[in-house]
Amino acid sequence: MAEKWTASKVGLKASTRAVYAAVMEDHVLPRWRDVPLSAIGHEDVQSWVADLVAKGLSGAHVRKIVGVVFGGVLGLAVRANRLPANPAAGVEMPRAKSKPKRYLTADQVEIMAAAAATLPAGRPRLASNASFAQYRLVVFILAYCGLRWSEVAALRIGAVDLTTRRITVSAAVVEVDGTGLVWDTPKSHEARWGSIPRFLVDDLQDHVGERQPEELLFRSPDGSVMRNRKARRAWFNGAAATAGVAGLTPHELRHTAASLAVSAGANVKAVQRMLGHASAAMTLDLYADLFDDDLEAVAERLDVLRETARVARSLHDHQPTVVVATPETTTAPEIQGL
Repeated sequence: MAEKWTASKVGLKASTRAVYAAVMEDHVLPRWRDVPLSAIGHEDVQSWVADLVAKGLSGAHVRKIVGVVFGGVLGLAVRANRLPANPAAGVEMPRAKSKPKRYLTADQVEIMAAAAATLPAGRPRLASNASFAQYRLVVFILAYCGLRWSEVAALRIGAVDLTTRRITVSAAVVEVDGTGLVWDTPKSHEARWGSIPRFLVDDLQDHVGERQPEELLFRSPDGSVMRNRKARRAWFNGAAATAGVAGLTPHELRHTAASLAVSAGANVKAVQRMLGHASAAMTLDLYADLFDDDLEAVAERLDVLRETARVARSLHDHQPTVVVATPETTTAPEIQGL
């Protein structure tokens, strides 16, 4: 049944399927491989959850093992009429503690970008047409445009329109263990476009030069696709440490892009479009902390709005009453007095 469930995940990206396969081999099958479906009880699953927690696995990892993968296999067994109900349904799970997000300041991004452009001491250049100077632009694209590493690595020169300052994100490339590089659509399965900050236009133009639209915008020093792991060892980790954020991941520069956009006045819908999220609700779920200052600003504006209304009402209430006399109701002397 596990094999059938794995084979049914045709709609998932290769990287996700690889994660699920690893979970299956490392955790699910060692415990349940030879257990008949009918012999799996709810209490057995609950006991297994306790064992996984006792091993020190994080709440999020346990939820993925039991709720997503194992629960998915049992759910398929129910749909295939092999089980009357899912024994994993309703099992008490450990809380998934969210890791605090780390956002770089604009100054830290500048420091990191400058450090990324510096060739590490003792490391020879592998190709004359791919210098470390381009990695300064990679940092800026990650931190100001909000692209994922897989999307930046897949960018073609033709996807960048420096006249309209738009960048089209329609592909992604990831490195999957046992498979190698896998080209696919972005995570949302939909293409999107984003705006390029004006300060990047001239540098990007110099970087593109006379190269052809189908060529990769950024390349590793040997001219091939930028691979996340190699890049982190070669220059990313060192640049992050120079900026005072040792251990930073490329995805945290995507978080930084959201933070910088919000601080520049972007609303949640604009951030959603920039990051390619499926909905504004998803953006709010991920970055609710970034909009706390927005709530304070709203309160300040409401104070101003209320005070303006109060003052206007006060002036209206204290305005002297004007009596308008008409010939039918007022005598001539009274008119003269008015």
